[in-house]
Amino acid sequence: MNTVIHKAETRGHANHGWLNSYHTFSFANYYNPERMNFGVLRVLNDDTVQAGMGFGTHPHDNMEIISIPLEGDLEHKDSMGNVAVIKEGDVQVLSAGTGVTHSEYNKNKDKEVKFLQIWVFPNKKNITPKYDQISLKDIEKENEFYQILSPNKDDQGVWIHQDAWFHIGKFTKEKTVEHQIKKAGNGVYAFILDGEVEINSEKLSKRDGMGIWNTDVIRIEAKEKARVLLMEVPMSR
Repeated sequence: MNTVIHKAETRGHANHGWLNSYHTFSFANYYNPERMNFGVLRVLNDDTVQAGMGFGTHPHDNMEIISIPLEGDLEHKDSMGNVAVIKEGDVQVLSAGTGVTHSEYNKNKDKEVKFLQIWVFPNKKNITPKYDQISLKDIEKENEFYQILSPNKDDQGVWIHQDAWFHIGKFTKEKTVEHQIKKAGNGVYAFILDGEVEINSEKLSKRDGMGIWNTDVIRIEAKEKARVLLMEVPMSR
């Protein structure tokens, strides 16, 4: 088993006033040659956008972009004609493919919006762009991981062009679970949304991250009430 740990306080940081962003991996003006990616997981940004502010229209191509709101409401518009609001309890995916432009704004004028912006390299280039979002409220479970993303159109959650599976789990104190890797050769990047957990004897707190590969199973124990995002991805493009 191989592991890498990224403590919350060691992440890259950029505060633009309207946007306060923490970067687990190199992004924009934050560059760390030892933190370029974890397998095909390229970007993990922890963003807070001030009331009424947001990202103006900008382009993407050949990237799978996943947004997971943690608090507040985020309005999305894109060149495919999609206009939507995503909020806590939703997950959104934009497969940029041959190219798409979009904007993201804080829908509310009186409170912040907090969300994770995640980029994954696709396994197919120049596909037709697509958009999808779902509510997790009908599939979420207590004290076990539930799937929110996969490579399969007909599976639970949203789907992307990559052999990747994302799961979220909410756990009570002292709950222990084991998570099985879906595909041989994949690794898992665990990101602690809240609380404190122990993964394979390593203690992790809110916004810490841990990459694990060359293993078939991961053991997670909640040291207090916790919420964890697991991102299973291929380790090579």
